[in-house]
Amino acid sequence: MRRTPARLLAVLAGVVAVLALAGPAVAHVGGDVAGSDFDGRITSVTPEVPGVTVRLLQFGDELEVVTTSGTEVEVPGYSDEPYLRIGPDGVWRNSRSPATYLNLDRYGRAGVPDTADVAAEPEWVQVSTEPRYVWHDHRTHWMSEGQLPPQVAADPDSAHLISAWVVPMTVGGAPVEVAGELTWEPPPSPWVVWPVHLAVAAVALAAGLLARDARPLGGLLLVGGAAALVHALTTPEPPESISSHGGAIASALLPALAAVLVAVLGARAARRGRGAMAGLFALVLGWLLLVQGLPDVDVMWSAHVLAAGPDLLARVAVALLLGLGVGLVPGGIAAVRRFREPAAARPAGPLRDQVT
Repeated sequence: MRRTPARLLAVLAGVVAVLALAGPAVAHVGGDVAGSDFDGRITSVTPEVPGVTVRLLQFGDELEVVTTSGTEVEVPGYSDEPYLRIGPDGVWRNSRSPATYLNLDRYGRAGVPDTADVAAEPEWVQVSTEPRYVWHDHRTHWMSEGQLPPQVAADPDSAHLISAWVVPMTVGGAPVEVAGELTWEPPPSPWVVWPVHLAVAAVALAAGLLARDARPLGGLLLVGGAAALVHALTTPEPPESISSHGGAIASALLPALAAVLVAVLGARAARRGRGAMAGLFALVLGWLLLVQGLPDVDVMWSAHVLAAGPDLLARVAVALLLGLGVGLVPGGIAAVRRFREPAAARPAGPLRDQVT
């Protein structure tokens, strides 16, 4: 009978582990990073066209066009050759345009075949049946991987305007200009960021290793559960071709709610004086927090955060996920060892064999 709670908890840990696998994959859908020192924004769409939406994604790394107007949007390539047609019948891409191949890679490293020719007659290939498309337009982001812009290298402690850009389009044959800018800001000081994360981890470790009882550990479990919930609710809006914003949040809420459940059960066990059980829940929660926080670790050293809502809120949530995750795993193990029931209080001999 004494083994039953542990077995049930092991099953619970396996279930929430499976749930957690879905979270990080969609926590920041549509991109590989959650933080960047670069940031892009659209300053104007001239003229504005009802039913046509243009968005920058991933700090300016991607451009998205969505049309619900029933009118076709045409986007030229870098030499003004036909490149994209986005309309009610889907998306068509010119296989003879060099932009077709250059825009497949963030840094334009894809090979351009000999058949690509800006002067050739277009060969349209349908790439989507939906009236929306996302691509790497190299006018909107910095193209030199691993190399800072010259003005940043000369003065890395100041914010800079890297470039002002324009992407031309036509909507129903009428010209439209999408204008924007790319900026750079210095990242936060590591002397501020790292001590905060280490302090949070130290507090969680001390709650399991040094506290007289499990109540401080239970309080930290609730803080971790709240951080997971905030992190899920600040999931940014993904490209429309991937998901709606509500769908992205709902998907991110799945592992977050699992973390909240574990946190509440652990805090309840701590309040009832069941320190070993609280430690076991802390171990599980620590792992869940790390699984949700590690994909966003670049937030720690980036000037900008990819999140819905205030940047500070998103940063605090990630700091708690990472700091508490690192501290709760060993802290939970320590609590299980320190607060487990003394051997003298257990049934002995034949009686123990009967209850087990």
